[in-house]
Amino acid sequence: MTTIIERIEGHYDVQKTPYGEAYVWCPERVVVECDCGQRLALTDSDTVCGCGADHASLVREVLAHQRASHPWESDYHEWRNNQDELLLSEETYRLELGRLD
Repeated sequence: MTTIIERIEGHYDVQKTPYGEAYVWCPERVVVECDCGQRLALTDSDTVCGCGADHASLVREVLAHQRASHPWESDYHEWRNNQDELLLSEETYRLELGRLD
């Protein structure tokens, strides 16, 4: 029987480059021990063991129940709300300018 060892959340790894830093996305993974004894770090797209066993249903079940939001999602929503406020204030400004003519 396949055993789930660990679930690793998706994250960004920072890699130093000569010109700065690169952020590389590492998808979430499930570490399992296959019936054949191999330990594997499997993703949604990589679910087959070297022995040929396909663990797709197990991997998808574990990952589907624990989806994390994007690390910058809250920053995006804050920015988006500020954009809506700016657009409203610009529209008000245009209406005021129209009254001056």
